[in-house]
Order: sequence, then structure tokens, then C-alpha cells
Amino acid sequence: MAQALNRLKESASQTAGPYVHIGLTPNFCDIKGVYPADLGATMVNEKTKGERITIRARVLDGTGTPLKDALIEIWQADADGLYNSPSEMRGTADPHFAGWGRKATDMDTGECVFETIKPGRVPFKNGRKMAPHISFWIVARGINIGLQTRMYFPEEEAANAEDPVLARIEHKVRVPTLIAQRAADGAYVFDIHLQGEKETVFFDI
Repeated sequence: MAQALNRLKESASQTAGPYVHIGLTPNFCDIKGVYPADLGATMVNEKTKGERITIRARVLDGTGTPLKDALIEIWQADADGLYNSPSEMRGTADPHFAGWGRKATDMDTGECVFETIKPGRVPFKNGRKMAPHISFWIVARGINIGLQTRMYFPEEEAANAEDPVLARIEHKVRVPTLIAQRAADGAYVFDIHLQGEKETVFFDI
């Protein structure tokens, strides 16, 4: 029986399978002609406001081995703490900043690199300011439902200490799994551990 159009049901979740890159990043897979460039590949241009940063992210399994078939999306506010979204009611976000990016992990290193800007602080639902952060969404073969987590900045110690989301994490020894490391070249390195002693905190969103 056909369902009424005013009551659409949620599609059943299923594993992303080994072909997630083909559908979401065809140029990365050397499949040309679908898009001029993969969607989400570029987040900034020469007019984007804010401090330029580089993020090098990896997804690691329980043995510490990087996954070479993962796909990561990042979502964030602009330099003024505004989202590029129709739901943003606090002001107008930077029109030269995409607010999201999508990359597949490199088949050799298991790493993907995002060129973006450092986000401003945004309010939590109770009005308290959250520390600057970037939201991550991870899918890969064998992951039935996309995983949600966040990356915080190591130099924002005071803001991190008062962040209302970090404050809700019961086991404080796990908070460092959400804080990036700063590399010698200035890039932020963020390793997402799926299992094991360093398992990243994931959020039910």
C-alpha cells in the first residue's frame, strides 16, 4: 500500500558498503563528469573571513590501524560564530564560507585534509557559549549509522573548560579524545578512534 505523502517514514539504516566513495566523491575515485569537483571539496576562497587552518583527520580501528575507505564530513560555524544555514536566526553568515566539507580518506595513508577557518563560538541551547569546535560525521564500510563527534582546539583551554557539551561527559579522562593535537607545521591533527583504550567520544544526534 502506498503511504500518505504527509507521513514519510524513515528509511532503514544500512552499512555504507565499499562503494560510498563512488557515490559521494566520484572525482576522488577518478570517475569524471559527474561533478566538476566533488561536493564539499572546497570550503574557503580568497574572500573568506577568519584564520585559515588545516585539519588532518584519520579514522582508526581498534588496533590503531587507519581505515582507508572512510569518508568524513565536517560542519562548523564561520569566524563570527554563525552557521551557513536557513535556520540561522542570529545574523548572516559569511557568504564566502561553505560551512561544511567532505573528504574521503587517502587510500595509502588513511588521512584526509581539510582547508578551512577556525570557527567562532556559538551558543548552546541554554544560551551558554560553547568553545570553538568542528562537528564530524564519519561513515565507512561496516558502520551502519554515521558516527557523530566533535573536534575542539588545544589552545582554547579556558573556553573548553566552560563548554557545556564537554561538561556533560561523565568520564573526564575521555575529554582529550575530542581535542586535536597541533603538529609542528601548525596543522591540527585529529585521530578518531572507533574502539580501544583511546576510543573517541561519539554523540547520539
